[in-house]
Amino acid sequence: MSSLRTRLLAVALLPLASAAGLTPSLPLPLHPRDQDSRPSCKAVPGTPGWPSPAAWVSFNESLAGGLLQPPPPGAVCHPGQATYDPTACPAVQAAWSTYEFHSASPVSIDWNQWANDSCLPQQGAPCSRQGYPLFVVNASEPRHAQLAVQFAKKNNIRLVIKSSGHDYIGRSNAPNSLSIWTHHLRGITTHASFRPRRCGVTVEGTAATVGAGMQMWDLYNALDALNQTVVGGGGKTVSVGGYVTGAGHSLLSARFGLAADQVLEMEVVTPKGELVVANECQNTDLFWAMRGGGGSTFGILTSLTLKTHPTPRIDSLLLTIATTDVASPRPILDMVAYVLSQFPDLGDAGLSGYAYYFPAIANPLDGGATTVGGMFMSAALQDQSPEVMRRLWEPVLAYVNQTWPGRFVVGYQPKSFPSFLGWYKENYDTSQAGLNSYLGSRLLDRAALTANLTRSSEALERFANGTIATAYLVSGKGVWNAKPRGCGNAVLPAWRRAYVHATFGIDVPPLDPAAAATAKRQAKGRVAALRELAPDMGAYMNEADAEEPNFQTEFWGSHYKRLLKIKRATDPDDVLWCTPCVGNERWEQVGDRLCRK
Repeated sequence: MSSLRTRLLAVALLPLASAAGLTPSLPLPLHPRDQDSRPSCKAVPGTPGWPSPAAWVSFNESLAGGLLQPPPPGAVCHPGQATYDPTACPAVQAAWSTYEFHSASPVSIDWNQWANDSCLPQQGAPCSRQGYPLFVVNASEPRHAQLAVQFAKKNNIRLVIKSSGHDYIGRSNAPNSLSIWTHHLRGITTHASFRPRRCGVTVEGTAATVGAGMQMWDLYNALDALNQTVVGGGGKTVSVGGYVTGAGHSLLSARFGLAADQVLEMEVVTPKGELVVANECQNTDLFWAMRGGGGSTFGILTSLTLKTHPTPRIDSLLLTIATTDVASPRPILDMVAYVLSQFPDLGDAGLSGYAYYFPAIANPLDGGATTVGGMFMSAALQDQSPEVMRRLWEPVLAYVNQTWPGRFVVGYQPKSFPSFLGWYKENYDTSQAGLNSYLGSRLLDRAALTANLTRSSEALERFANGTIATAYLVSGKGVWNAKPRGCGNAVLPAWRRAYVHATFGIDVPPLDPAAAATAKRQAKGRVAALRELAPDMGAYMNEADAEEPNFQTEFWGSHYKRLLKIKRATDPDDVLWCTPCVGNERWEQVGDRLCRK
C-alpha cells in the first residue's frame, strides 16, 4: 500500500477518532506505572504504545474492512453528537428495553451500568464513548478473532469479547478496549454421531456443531425441524458461547445435565492467537476449563459441538398460590418455605421449572389497586402426562389448604406441548433489558430446603426483601449424574448436589451513584441470608453478584486452583482479563485504565 493511501485512510479515520475522544494531539498524562520498564497498564489513547492511525488502518485492511468504530447507540438522541437524529431517537428509546436491540449492536449491552450509563437515549443525560470499546472487530470467521488477539497482544490493548451482550456481570464491555464481536459466528451442522478430531472414539447419539454466536431462538428452531433440541438458555438472544462456558442451566437440565455437560468439542482462539481444537484427546486442560470456567478468560470460543436430544413432550403447569392478606408476611413466607421444601422430591420425580415468590407486591391483575403475596411457578414434566403432574401437586396443595385454611387462592392451569420449542414459544424470557440491575444468587441443596422450615422461611424473607425473588428448579439427577467427556469439566461442584438456583435483581435509576451503592450493599446482605442457609454451596457465575468478594470459591469451589494453573499456562501475559473471572488477581481497573496491581 502506498504511503499516500496510508495517509488518506488515516485522515479518513481521524474524524471518528476525534468524535471518540481519540485525537492523538490530546495525550493523556502518564500513569505512574507507565514509568516502569515494562508496560504496567494497558495502553490507552495518548499514552506510549497506543497504535497510530496508520496502524489501525493496516489492521482494518487485514480484516477486509471488519474493524468498526461504532458510536454509542444512544447518541442519536443527543444534540452535538455526530449521529444525532431526532427522527430516529424515538425508535431507539422504544427498542432500548429489548434484548434484540442490544444484541444487534456491536457495542451495546443489556444492562446500562456495564457501560457506566455513558450514553443513554435520554435527552439531558451525558453522552460520550467513555463507557464503550474504542474499536470493534466484526469477527465473521475465526481468523478475525486471531488477528484481533495478535494486534491487542502486540500493542498492549485491553481486549474484550461480546456476542449478544446478555451478560449480567459485565464481562462483555470495557472502556479503552478493543472488542471482538462474535455475533456473526453462526451456522449449524448436525451429526448422527460424532468423532472428535484426533480421537479414536466415536460418540454415539446425535450432535450439532454450531457457531459461538448462534442464539437460542435460531438454534431451537433449526433443531426442532429435526425433532431434536439442546440444553439451552431461556432468553431468545442468549448466545451459545458465554452461556456454555459459564455452565448453562435450563428447563431440561434436571434430565440431561447442564449445557457444559453436553459439549463434545470446541474450537478456540487462544490468548496467543492460535486457533486450536479442544476435546477429550487434545488440548484437554483447555477443554476442561472452557466448560464451566467462564467466558472471556481462557480463549475466544468460535464454535462448539453439543449433544442434541430427541425433543421431549412437555406437560406444563402455571401454578399460583396467593393472598391479598399481606398484613403479616410470615404465613406467606412459611407457605413458600413449605412448597420449596417439596422441590427435592418433586425434582426427583422429574419436575423442573421456574418459581417466583413475593411477600407483598402490587397486584398485576388489577393495575396495582391491591397488594398480593405468595408465589407462582411455571412447572414442567417431560414425556409424562397431565395426570402425573396432578398427582405430584395434589398432596402439596392439600397441605397448603389444610395448614392455612381459606388464606390462599390456588390457580392451576395445565397445558401440554408436543415439543420443547412449543413450550419455549410461550415461556421464553420476556423481561426487560436496558435497565440498571444488580443481581445476587445462591444454589440450594436438599438440606437447605428441608432441614428447618422456620429457618428457611426467615432466610427467604431476607433474600426477597419485600420484592420478587426466584427459586429455579433446574438441577437434580441429570446434573448430578452427568458424564462430561474428558473426565469431567470445570463446573462448580456444588451444582452436582443442588436442586434450586435462587436469584433476585435490584433495579435502580440510571445516573444515580447513591442508589447503585445502596443496591450493591443490599445485594450482599440478601445473598448472605441464603449463604447462612447453605454455607457450603456457591453461586451460578453467569447470574450472580458481579462484586462477590469471594468469587473464586463461590463460583468454582475446589476447581479454582486447577483453573488458575490453566489460566497462567494458557494466558501468561493476561491478554484476556475480566472480572469476576479466573486469574484476574494481578490487575485492577484504575479509572478507565487496566493496570497491574
